[in-house]
Amino acid sequence: MIVVYTKMMKAQVLRKPKKIEEKPLSLEEVRKPEPLADEVRIKVHCCGICLTDKHICEGELPAKCSKIIPGHQVVGVVEALGRGINRFKLGDRVGAVWLASTCGSCRYCLSLRENLCEKATFNGWDHNGGYAEYMVAKEGFIHLLRSEMTDEHIAPLLCAGVVGYRSLVISGAGKGSKLGLYGFGNSAHIILQIAKYIGASVYAFARSEGHRLLAKKLGAAWVGDINDYPPERLDQAIVFAPAGEVVKKALLDLDRGGKIAINAIHMNDIPSIRYADLYYEKSIQSVTHGTRKDAQDLFSFLKECPLHTEVEIFSLSQVNEALLKQKQSKMEAAGVISIK
Repeated sequence: MIVVYTKMMKAQVLRKPKKIEEKPLSLEEVRKPEPLADEVRIKVHCCGICLTDKHICEGELPAKCSKIIPGHQVVGVVEALGRGINRFKLGDRVGAVWLASTCGSCRYCLSLRENLCEKATFNGWDHNGGYAEYMVAKEGFIHLLRSEMTDEHIAPLLCAGVVGYRSLVISGAGKGSKLGLYGFGNSAHIILQIAKYIGASVYAFARSEGHRLLAKKLGAAWVGDINDYPPERLDQAIVFAPAGEVVKKALLDLDRGGKIAINAIHMNDIPSIRYADLYYEKSIQSVTHGTRKDAQDLFSFLKECPLHTEVEIFSLSQVNEALLKQKQSKMEAAGVISIK
């Protein structure tokens, strides 16, 4: 039998940012990447679709490369090893996340705040990501996946799950909390399940009727439109919608001492707020993606709190269509690109 090894692969490439409606990604044959020292090459099985990909494709996050392959919720197997690799072996199932590298020596990295590293780089923005048949990633920034969840169902956890988990921790929600989730998609449908498990009551706000139905199905204590007021004031809120006016609305819904965690990498301006609405020790804090520890903590938590991710599967050739469906809030939960 003759085995033919190809040095080319298929990938969705962004050459110029433009509106999702204009199909910014093109399916191309590109060179398969070679792993350098401290890198592995991953044969991609699937890649989750994130709202950050939309921000990159439309230029809301400024381009860092003349062309880039987006995608950063990657599940696959180690297919090739660079020099000096010792954490992984060929065939290991691994996950790549948004954070691709940090300097490792600044005050943020040395204090478990590597998400704030000024030299951090990111998969699908600085480095080619997972909308491709193969990608390379640094050994120290990928995760061995031991979960029994299928590839497609674990993919949304690698960004939506990780940053959502960090947002939940930052919000301070716990047993007995009344927690509001504003915008109900990839991340919120995961965090609702974790919040319920730790004993919080979840109040879900969503524009889409489909998202409201999903929140109700997953056990939200109350479900309403973004502009609706909950039946009682909230202790904490997590804002997933990239809309500044939603932050102001959440602030009005908070009780005294309440806290908002903003889970968004890009957002339009927050409208001016009255000091009286912020008074009584209310607070607002942004969430800057996640650290490797956040990912490890989430995966450890999964051992005791089984999660179900609602996914919609697309092929590699359907990425533009999937991004448009997500932008229009017509995707019920998490979109996943299958590349097997």
